[in-house]
Amino acid sequence: MDARATVLLGPNGAGKSTLMAIAASHLPPYSGSVTFDGGTAKGRHLAAYRKRVAWIPQQITPMPGLTVREQVAYAGWLKGMPRDLAWKASEDALRRVDLTRLAERKSHQVSGGQLRRMGIAGALTHRSELILMDEPTAGLDPTQRLVFRELVDELVGSVQVIVSTHQTEDLADLYTHVAVLAHGKICFQGSPADFHALAPAAARGREQAEAAYVMLVGREI
Repeated sequence: MDARATVLLGPNGAGKSTLMAIAASHLPPYSGSVTFDGGTAKGRHLAAYRKRVAWIPQQITPMPGLTVREQVAYAGWLKGMPRDLAWKASEDALRRVDLTRLAERKSHQVSGGQLRRMGIAGALTHRSELILMDEPTAGLDPTQRLVFRELVDELVGSVQVIVSTHQTEDLADLYTHVAVLAHGKICFQGSPADFHALAPAAARGREQAEAAYVMLVGREI
């Protein structure tokens, strides 16, 4: 997937989280290999791969006792950055995700949406080239979802983003590529226009995405 912003759609249980974990090198593939821009996720190349590819799982665990900025800087240190450089980079990363005002708050005291933005800041601290986000809008209210979409829109100017979701309303205009996963297999890859074209002619607006999705994965009961 070479697009700047890709949305990976699929029902719960389709294998999205597993696929994202494999892409992030946190789970080994049963066969084949994982590569990103020529870099492979195994052996002596693994550390370099993980510096370039960041994974933000659905559940982000706050580090006990750490402030928001300390946890963001810690993410950079884990990727091999010197402590002073990670600390300096964390300031700009927090600014980009609009969390500067919460920098000194304990990380366990922020909301779910703020935790996800903190995870993104960690990825920005060590200058990831690709950020994988697993169900990042799950549990967010409409305002938080809007803030998240605005953040992704800002990010795609400098990094590649792949977002997994089971909600077609997350198929915002900012995504340039759509992939649909059903029963563990990719059943569609293409542009948003090609995806919407799968819907019946009578479908309009949000109904287009919903109808196209049902055409590909069927109806859940």
